[in-house]
Amino acid sequence: MCTTLECGTMLPDQDLEASYMKRKHMNHIQDIIRRLQLGESERRIARDMRISRQTVHKYHEIAKEQGYLETGREQPSEAELLKSLGPGVQAPKQVSTVEPHREAIQAWLNQGVEMTAIWLRLRENYGYQGGYSSIRRYVCRMKGVEPEAFIRVHSEPGEDMQVDFGSVGQLYDPVSQRMRTAYVFVATLGYSRHQYAELVFDQKAATWIALHKRAFEYFGGVPQRVIPDNLKAAVLKALVHDPILGEAYRRMALHYGFLVSPTIPHTPRHKGKVESGVHYVKRNFMAGQEFVDINVGNVHLREWIVNTAGVRKHGTTGESPLRLFHEIEQARLPPLPAEPFRLLEIRPVKVHPDCHVVILGSFYSVPFGYIGQELTAHVSGTFVEIYKGQELVATHP
Repeated sequence: MCTTLECGTMLPDQDLEASYMKRKHMNHIQDIIRRLQLGESERRIARDMRISRQTVHKYHEIAKEQGYLETGREQPSEAELLKSLGPGVQAPKQVSTVEPHREAIQAWLNQGVEMTAIWLRLRENYGYQGGYSSIRRYVCRMKGVEPEAFIRVHSEPGEDMQVDFGSVGQLYDPVSQRMRTAYVFVATLGYSRHQYAELVFDQKAATWIALHKRAFEYFGGVPQRVIPDNLKAAVLKALVHDPILGEAYRRMALHYGFLVSPTIPHTPRHKGKVESGVHYVKRNFMAGQEFVDINVGNVHLREWIVNTAGVRKHGTTGESPLRLFHEIEQARLPPLPAEPFRLLEIRPVKVHPDCHVVILGSFYSVPFGYIGQELTAHVSGTFVEIYKGQELVATHP
């Protein structure tokens, strides 16, 4: 036989005594007092309610002291009982399974690591067997989380790709053999939220274009529209708006067939998917990580994109980015052009008295008739072309 207790659960008879060591639910206390008012003995009440006579006797003494058993006295209300009984004994709090890892969690939080990454690292490094919800509850008790309002942006498959740079601190450059400020480039497809990301050491036009090329090759197609982030004013002007410096990017857009739609200045919510993407990479991949050099970091980043970021349940779509990409969006991306875009940057150059221009520390000759004039150099990975307006002046491998 089982009996229903205050929490609504059914306990076996042998467990009743242990369960009643704490204060009874108010309904049970009122039942004890009602039975006492009706003249039942402590023994009978204990037997019928399957509790100890000691417990019945305790409430019997309280009832007599408060006058609840006087003739004609009505059943005491719950408020009266609470006032008479005072605060009850609090049940001991269960220690969280996360508590042994408090120091490690605090260190990760100080480094900006997010809760999903903390959960994964506890599982990998400490053999933690609990669920993510336990980590989330524990971290929320350690720090307050204030919600932020923003507008969701919906995209059709293959419609847009949002791109951004975000600083990730110092990484070792094996070429210059020194620590340098590094950036992460993140390209996020608007529909599936599948990403391409890469660590680099600058935000120059040549790097910007090369990263786009590798992103398109990674996705196996080109979106209809690319939405660059509002980079620093000087960088944005150079990459997109400058009539000369931005020309390489415009030519790239023409070659691949996409439109460029820069976001409105100082309004990152116009580009929420990538703001979130850069944030996700920085906080879940980079935070608390150390790599031998940038090359090792990029190897791990590529693995992380597929094995962690790609298979997670996205907070907005509720789906795995990789699944949406492979099943829906990839087929909707316009194909890559037959020939890759070879131009890396266009920059102004001035012809020196020795009939040479200097590009990235190298000297390139031009006809002497252009001494003192400003020309335009088109730089690719395999050749340099120098123009006067639309006229080709010189070509160098």
